[in-house]
Amino acid sequence: MPGFERFGEAEKKGVQQVLDTGVLMRYGFDPMRNGHWKAREMEHALAGRMQARHAHLVSSGTAALTVALAGAGIGAGDEVILPTFTFVASFEAILSVGAVPVLCDIDDTLTLDPRAVQAAIGPKTRAIMPVHMCGSMADLDALKALADANGLYLIEDACQAIGGTYKGKPLGSIGHIGCFSFDYVKTITCGEGGALITSDAQLYERAQAFSDHGHDHVGSDRGAEGHALLGYNYRISELHAAVGLAQLGRLDEFLAVQKHHYTVLRNAIEAMPAVTLRRVPEGGEENYSFLSFFLPDAQQAMRARRELSEAGLDGVFYWYDNNWHYHRQWDHLKSAKSPGPLTGEQQHALNGLENRSFETSDRWMGRALSLLIKLSWTQAELEHRAAVLRSVLAGF
Repeated sequence: MPGFERFGEAEKKGVQQVLDTGVLMRYGFDPMRNGHWKAREMEHALAGRMQARHAHLVSSGTAALTVALAGAGIGAGDEVILPTFTFVASFEAILSVGAVPVLCDIDDTLTLDPRAVQAAIGPKTRAIMPVHMCGSMADLDALKALADANGLYLIEDACQAIGGTYKGKPLGSIGHIGCFSFDYVKTITCGEGGALITSDAQLYERAQAFSDHGHDHVGSDRGAEGHALLGYNYRISELHAAVGLAQLGRLDEFLAVQKHHYTVLRNAIEAMPAVTLRRVPEGGEENYSFLSFFLPDAQQAMRARRELSEAGLDGVFYWYDNNWHYHRQWDHLKSAKSPGPLTGEQQHALNGLENRSFETSDRWMGRALSLLIKLSWTQAELEHRAAVLRSVLAGF
């Protein structure tokens, strides 16, 4: 991670094919295309790779989440449960469709705690959104059972976890709909882009129309297409799709490199008394984009982060005080600082969030560190990182 570390001839060839046609838009202009439909090709390949009947590309991971929620019919006043540890896009997407984000505690998977989710389900709950942060997953069997028992959608935010699996199924394919990000720093990248996958035909049809002004995409005359529902513009371009298509073809290559690098670093620290590895649910396999672990307490975690940085290791994340990924720094959400007024239901739901305690989440995140796994390391660089990691953490 990320895929931009491995740009090569396949990506260049795909982009050049699009430029040679002169058609940068994913829809229309059929006679000019010379047979090149990069977005369609990537959607077909992604659906196959992710064992889903349908895939749809959009302009970003945030767009994928927004379109997925809209496709599920989630809107004004509906509640969506999500973890306290995620990227801000998760709650931004929920707010953008008029729904209400309900923050919920995490456990030692660094993802949603099913027991906390069960307690958070109420009469307005419409969906559970597990977020597979740093390449690994929640206890998806437990969350799926909760969703099924309560008639809720299970919407997987797999934006950071493409290539990971749970009991042999790709992450993103376990719930009703799954979302991916292909931004510049993801395992595979379009530069900017995202996608959703689903095996529900009705969800897919609503989502793909919503992402393009409501176009039903029936027929070959774009101007004559119907619009049975309202929509917006979350389209991806052919240039972005061309890069993503090439990168998707290299996903297994990237995953193998990440797994090798991850394993070397894990082996350097897993036997250390002060280190506890993040729990991966039984039957799950990470995509190996981060190595996440716990120190005995927050003070030691902060000290380890500092000493690793001083020893020259980059890509060491202490999420507890991170601006973008953990609830403690989301003052703009908790105080509803929006350019325009939120709905009354949203405003009411956010009142008091500033003072709400998430002690369970704080206990886990205060102790957690994550190491970014890069594709570009040489074997010598990898071994040096392992040696530094071992040396520093041996002092705890």
